[in-house]
Amino acid sequence: MGSHVAKHCLARGRSVVVLDDLSGGVVENIPHGATFIEGSICDENLIRKLFADHPFRYVYHLAAYAAEGLSHFIRRFNYTNNLIGSIHLINAAVNSERVERFVFTSSIAVYGRNQLPMTEALQPQPEDPYGISKHAVELDLRAAHEMFGLNYTIFRPHNVYGEGQNIGDPYRNVLGIFMNQIMKGEPMTIYGNGLQTRAFSHIDDVAPAIADCIDHPGSANETYNIGADEPHSVLDLAKMVAEVFDVEPRIQFLPARNEVQHAYASHEKVNSVFGLKPAVSLKEGIHKMAEWAKEKGAKKTSPFSDIEVEKNLPPSWKKLTTQRRKDAKD
Repeated sequence: MGSHVAKHCLARGRSVVVLDDLSGGVVENIPHGATFIEGSICDENLIRKLFADHPFRYVYHLAAYAAEGLSHFIRRFNYTNNLIGSIHLINAAVNSERVERFVFTSSIAVYGRNQLPMTEALQPQPEDPYGISKHAVELDLRAAHEMFGLNYTIFRPHNVYGEGQNIGDPYRNVLGIFMNQIMKGEPMTIYGNGLQTRAFSHIDDVAPAIADCIDHPGSANETYNIGADEPHSVLDLAKMVAEVFDVEPRIQFLPARNEVQHAYASHEKVNSVFGLKPAVSLKEGIHKMAEWAKEKGAKKTSPFSDIEVEKNLPPSWKKLTTQRRKDAKD
């Protein structure tokens, strides 16, 4: 998502510095014209140096390992990357005294379950470490605003997909997983019966508003849901992806995971401020991403290297962990 936001900022004549550790992306995704620095927000000294070297007026924080289901089993990694790394950026923004707006991409994972439709007025009740870390950053931004006057805008996107996504990650981004499995000649794997629903959001319907929020004074110190309105079942999604690839939908059903079954949000607030009108239907978005994926080809699955808690780890993920350890010994 970060590369798409950077691209939109560049198109509006802004000077952009991109910091990325490339753990989930590739250099070719960095838009032409941006200054690229390879590194992590967890590197506090690097963050301090960047803010000393560049007179940043705006900070767009989109860095996270957004594997909600896996976050239960990588708790230290999750909080280090998604919370502590965020605090390094907030501290630097406060200390610089030049930053006019801190733009943060949170997630509808902060809402938890059984709060439908998810609206900004609801009290967040996150149920996994990923959602907890995102909510903690939201709270810290509000505290930093009250104490230091740091202005912020928080976006809560959901189930974002599109060209440039890492389709080799087996733990997140179900559209990319399905496409990669089809290109590798494997069945599409679904946890449970596939009737869980999500509103899948194409990046082109999300990135522009995030990039442009600094041009809307009224969006300062506000929180917005952003993404697609219409939910679809994961089972229907698999059938749509198979159709675009012109193959029969081969599906392997796996044991259900402990996850939110239905998630969709209200976007009345963001639409009223930004005048958003979703332009990319799910069918069109799948087609666009599929054409890109076909051009790039199938990617080797990259299992997570350091599972911290194996208790209750889904069998398919445990198999990946076992295989990685075996490969490391060979």
